[in-house]
Amino acid sequence: MHGFSTTLKRAMSGSGTHDRSMLIAVNRDDGLGGRLLAMANAKSLADRLGYRFGFTWNSRDISNQESHTVDVVGKIFSTDFIEKHWLGEKIKASDFGVLGGAAFTPSDLDAVARQGRQRGWICDDFDVLDFFRDDDAEPVRRSETLRAFGFSPAVRQALDAAGKCRFPGPMAALHLRSGDIVHGHHRRRLVFADKVIPSTLAKAIVSDLSSRGLTTLLIGQDHATLDYLKAETGALRTDDFGAGDFKGEEALSAFFEMALMARCQQIHAGGSIYAAVASVMGDVPCVGASALFSKSRAAEIILEELRAHQSDYHPLEAAFGYQWTLLTLEDEISPARARELLAKAQMLDPRNDAYDLKMAAACFRDGDPASGEAILKSLMTSQSRTRSKIPLPMMDILTDRLGGRLTIEKDFEVFFAAAKAGHPYAMACSAYILLEVLGNRKSAVEMAARLVKMEPGNPIFRRIRRRVGLGKKPKSGRMARAMWRLGRLRTSWL
Repeated sequence: MHGFSTTLKRAMSGSGTHDRSMLIAVNRDDGLGGRLLAMANAKSLADRLGYRFGFTWNSRDISNQESHTVDVVGKIFSTDFIEKHWLGEKIKASDFGVLGGAAFTPSDLDAVARQGRQRGWICDDFDVLDFFRDDDAEPVRRSETLRAFGFSPAVRQALDAAGKCRFPGPMAALHLRSGDIVHGHHRRRLVFADKVIPSTLAKAIVSDLSSRGLTTLLIGQDHATLDYLKAETGALRTDDFGAGDFKGEEALSAFFEMALMARCQQIHAGGSIYAAVASVMGDVPCVGASALFSKSRAAEIILEELRAHQSDYHPLEAAFGYQWTLLTLEDEISPARARELLAKAQMLDPRNDAYDLKMAAACFRDGDPASGEAILKSLMTSQSRTRSKIPLPMMDILTDRLGGRLTIEKDFEVFFAAAKAGHPYAMACSAYILLEVLGNRKSAVEMAARLVKMEPGNPIFRRIRRRVGLGKKPKSGRMARAMWRLGRLRTSWL
């Protein structure tokens, strides 16, 4: 690590005297896959246009990226690559423009470069190349760029090991995110369903691929699920090709598995960044379950599998199968059918607050407001016993965004209608939604005031009124955040 330490010192000591030629830089702070994908975009674009490429990366291990570890820059990249392209742990974003979200051409960037008012552009958007316009030129190809990255010897060894594996014939990769479902918390954010192919659909996928002459390579973190699917279908696992050699080395294991996927003829996955990186690495298509089955047919297959083999799956995997089916068919089925599917998911995953919120909404839709109110009251009351502050965990699920999307957005109008009809716990939820999602503080305050007037002795409603009265918590600005916290302290006794 002596060479890396020297490189780190050079980068830090020279951070104020960088070459001022224009940069296309990546400044992401998420997991390994997201950073690599953005870097492939940015460097391929920089190489095409003749600009410098740079990237930020941590010089200390990070282990809080949604249960994933991000190794230090010196463990991932070679010393030469770091010396050429590493910008340190962070850059001053205000010195850069931003690429993505709007069309741009080489001449647009040249015009900005001639002005000399910024150091370059931050290129963090995964879809940035969709906005690049260069008439009569070939598309920017990321595969060669990514494969040519200067990786560390350990990473290169993992990539080479995957390249030497002997496949039994043509293969397709199936990336299941069972680890996130069984061991993580993503299943509580219902928008995660779009990012996952349910394991309860895997048997049908393996069978379909087999009929096309393709052997399936299973990728995932929950070993019990993968072992079961292998035994049932004959699909292969990455352990069959030596993934165990990298046990305990999360980054190296990820590179090995991505390189294996890159060698397959097809990759089947949900919204997996690792699968997307593998797709770029191997220049092979990455498709979802819809490439094989319509959504309605996939839902039928999952329900058939659960009827026959539910006990073979981890309870959270089975619950996720019902969740995926509900969200897929939600616009086509009756509220009564939705309640039936939710009840099955709740039995298997009783600590998932999202199911309670969806069940309450289904009850309101089904003309059963008393049951909807009872669910919300029970959830709000139980959570307030262990958390005195607002928001309660259930309120976070109502208003938190994941990938720019809201978990319960489809149900907002149902909550608002129930609130208008005078159901107090629906009013409590609606007041918080009005403030945090719609930014309508005036309406939120009015609704919270009505709420307390209806039940003046309810401590939960009084806390909601105080919280709504403070307005949205500022996300930036040290003074603004300090003033907001001071306001909270001033009203805590009311």
